[in-house]
Amino acid sequence: MCGLLGFLSADGKAAGFTDAVTHALVCQRHRGPDDSESWSDGDIVLGFNRLSIVDLEHSHQPLRWGPPENPERYTLTFNGEIYNYVELREELQSAGHEFHTTGDSETIVVGYHHWGADVVEHLRGMFGFAVWDSQERTLFLARDQFGIKPLFLATTDRGTVFSSEKKSIMDMASSLDLDLSLDRRAIEHYVDLQYVPEPETLHSGIQRLESGCYATITPGAQPEITRYFRPQFRTSPIPQGQEQALFDRIARALEDSVEKHMRADVTVGSFLSGGIDSTAIAALAKRHNPDLLTFTTGFEREGYSEVDVAAESAAAIGAKHIVKIVSPEEYANALPKIMWYLDDPVADPSLVPLYFVAAEARKHVKVVLSGEGADELFGGYTIYKEPLSLAPFEKVPSPLRRGLRRLGAVLPEGMKGKSLLERGTMSMEERYYGNARSFNFEQMQRVLPWAIREWDHREVTAPIYAQSRHMDPVARMQHLDLFTWMRGDILVKADKINMANSLELRVPFLDKEVFRVAESIPHEFKISHGTTKYALRKAMEQIVPPHVLHRKKLGFPVPMRHWLAGEELYGWAQDTILESQTEEIFHKQAVLEMLKEHRDGVSDHSRRLWTVLAFMIWHGIFVEQRIDPRIEHKDYPVDI
Repeated sequence: MCGLLGFLSADGKAAGFTDAVTHALVCQRHRGPDDSESWSDGDIVLGFNRLSIVDLEHSHQPLRWGPPENPERYTLTFNGEIYNYVELREELQSAGHEFHTTGDSETIVVGYHHWGADVVEHLRGMFGFAVWDSQERTLFLARDQFGIKPLFLATTDRGTVFSSEKKSIMDMASSLDLDLSLDRRAIEHYVDLQYVPEPETLHSGIQRLESGCYATITPGAQPEITRYFRPQFRTSPIPQGQEQALFDRIARALEDSVEKHMRADVTVGSFLSGGIDSTAIAALAKRHNPDLLTFTTGFEREGYSEVDVAAESAAAIGAKHIVKIVSPEEYANALPKIMWYLDDPVADPSLVPLYFVAAEARKHVKVVLSGEGADELFGGYTIYKEPLSLAPFEKVPSPLRRGLRRLGAVLPEGMKGKSLLERGTMSMEERYYGNARSFNFEQMQRVLPWAIREWDHREVTAPIYAQSRHMDPVARMQHLDLFTWMRGDILVKADKINMANSLELRVPFLDKEVFRVAESIPHEFKISHGTTKYALRKAMEQIVPPHVLHRKKLGFPVPMRHWLAGEELYGWAQDTILESQTEEIFHKQAVLEMLKEHRDGVSDHSRRLWTVLAFMIWHGIFVEQRIDPRIEHKDYPVDI
């Protein structure tokens, strides 16, 4: 788990950018505080910050390797972990290749020499990496199947820069003549969805290499991007009497994944909430680390904490448990720093308690496991039940459905049955946009005076839905979430917030072998028996404590609705709006009116307000440069 930065020159003048790369590496030092190195030749500069997890004394990067006839042909920079590196190493050694380290990094570059671009098909792990082939003068960039690890790209006439963090590319903008103007289309997407969907960023000149893709680049050329992984959810019926075989396959796959995710030369701990996902991971991890430490966070407000349940779970599996309670004051004070780490805003209040529990965990361990991905793979969101509840509408003739839709449109807001009529008469493509949406179009027009066109989420979701026509309705929703909510919110905060604390987060559910089992599960084994993740719950019956097994999902709940309406955060929110220099983007008076309506109980605007507030803090840091988060890190200069 580290941070990489590189520049491929268009005209063979890479040496002139060595100092710029070295300087820009500093602002992602948190990703790799253990070591920092760079390397260059005429075409490319590669820089790297290392967080040492495997093969601590060796495996330094940039890593040079080549066959006997050209022993320094390839240079690698790699952020992530390859969990099947031991098995791949044995396979490649059997094919006649030599290794000089015992780490996972060398497996990638040797595999690239042996398999070429197909190396990504063999890797089981999380990764964003770059391989420079000095013989072919070709750069190969790749990102893992699900998008666990980030990789940003920007191309100008001077060349292509790529990085684990967008802020490093921004630091090089002046030397690259890079366009850092804000992308208004991306702003609309953010306001509507609470995150910036891939491959966009809020800056016009910087994009992300999408999950499950690789890029090949030669000096002076545009990147050639290829998608190598696309989830299919090829569900198949389970013969009567064979249900237990499915549950056993899930249990074996997850146990194998956790075992491989525990591979490290440092201590591995685990996050633990009150739900089945993190509890299953922690319980399995305990089998491989008898002294397992677990970590959770919460708030003092009743109903917004899983601390007690998590502590009960830790006791049941025999783990030592550590808790961090977050106050409203800590919450607000940490936001500027967190927004700086994020690169682009993510309007998910749970990322703040995650920041604090990660900071606490880093005092004790260098790696933690977590339960991200279980909901998307096994059907864990309650909204996935909707196709079943709306199925009767499919039998209604089209003219009558249109009439019911018109009726739903004229019913007063909040009236019982209005939402059912409206959603039941919509196609899935119209009604489902993923697990977060802050504003409808009318609300967006209220706060974005320039949002005058009839934009909706389908601009983002339509291409994804087009790939899932052969899937059942629940699988289509899962497929959409894998490409939107999971990689736009869940995995961004998982990477950015934990790496902000130099803590490696590993997610055993998002393993290619676990997915191989999950993609075949029919919907009745996801949404069934009045619960979600039915097959996973059955598979974990002998692993997860009973008090957690059928408990409803809660996650990291934040009392934002109460805080924004009360003395905890109302004044802070008002000051944030007034001080923000975002008049050309937001109608600030309308935002202030929404805040007052929220305080007075006219309407719950908490999610919408949080979306705007997060953006305003981000804008104050990256655009206005009015807010200085002052990163407290011994290797950062005073000015970041």
